[in-house]
Amino acid sequence: MLQGKKILITGGTGSLGTALTHRLLKENVGVVRIYSRDEWKQTQMQEKIRDKRLRFLIGDVRDKDRLSRAMEGIDVVFHTAALKHVPVAEYNPFEAIKTNVIGTQNVIESCLDNEVKMALAIGTDKAVSPLNTYGATKLLMERMFTAANFYKGAHKTDFLCVRYGNVLGSRGSVAPKFIEQIQKDGKITITDPRMTRFNITMKQALDLIFRAIKNGKDGEVFIPKLKAYTVDELKNAIIEIIGKKIQVQKIPVRPGEKFHETLINKDEIAYTFESKDDYIIRSPGVETLSDVKSRNLKKVKFTEPYSSDKVELINKQELKDIILKEKLL
Repeated sequence: MLQGKKILITGGTGSLGTALTHRLLKENVGVVRIYSRDEWKQTQMQEKIRDKRLRFLIGDVRDKDRLSRAMEGIDVVFHTAALKHVPVAEYNPFEAIKTNVIGTQNVIESCLDNEVKMALAIGTDKAVSPLNTYGATKLLMERMFTAANFYKGAHKTDFLCVRYGNVLGSRGSVAPKFIEQIQKDGKITITDPRMTRFNITMKQALDLIFRAIKNGKDGEVFIPKLKAYTVDELKNAIIEIIGKKIQVQKIPVRPGEKFHETLINKDEIAYTFESKDDYIIRSPGVETLSDVKSRNLKKVKFTEPYSSDKVELINKQELKDIILKEKLL
């Protein structure tokens, strides 16, 4: 599928970008270009992954000229670059717009200018009925990518997205935050133990990305079928693994924080199909009956939003097994 291809990853030194790089190198790709603005992270990554197929390019998605030059000769682009932390975007909205929205426009136009064959953007649950600035900018990112299929004219680039919540164990997600708090202060801060979150591991996220690349069509958004957990159950699982009494401190809900995660809202259900592993939102006007049949897609049967409080919950023992398997502790 990607054998021999030339790949570029925006934001390639992040948690997902690093994991994706490892996976791509196993797929025998031709070249992987890491495009990011942090020279220290690039230096660290270069020392850890020694492979002659890797190229490291300093640059920002805000800089279209530099981005376009980096895409010369590229076949596939993975767009992972973003300002991702909810409070950061909430207090720096103009900066979030420059990176997440204008940066995405630069990615799209650079892909078209360089005749890239396929571009895939990494979305988030927070883009669904957004409550905060980060979610609003990621909603625009996703809409721009799906709309690019109408904007591109005679260019051949296919634009698609994947959408999921925080990867368990990724920087900024709740599990490593709890672990860091315990190791530093011997206590956990928690907003509301009844909050729920979808559970997705890095392997599941990468599998989703590769399914989308293999099976996706213009303008589609791939969303994985997932289970969820309560924040309280995650806290209990981590404490039991550590094996000592931990103080729990209640704190206010952060600005823009949702009680439950939603991956498909009520209005999107009409355009949502499903395969064995994923839900697929198709742009209005492009869903054809013959295409749906040839891919064995079925209209979804649910009528309520696909949210983390309406799916099967993972119990404490299952969470402990996942945490240990993912080597978070």
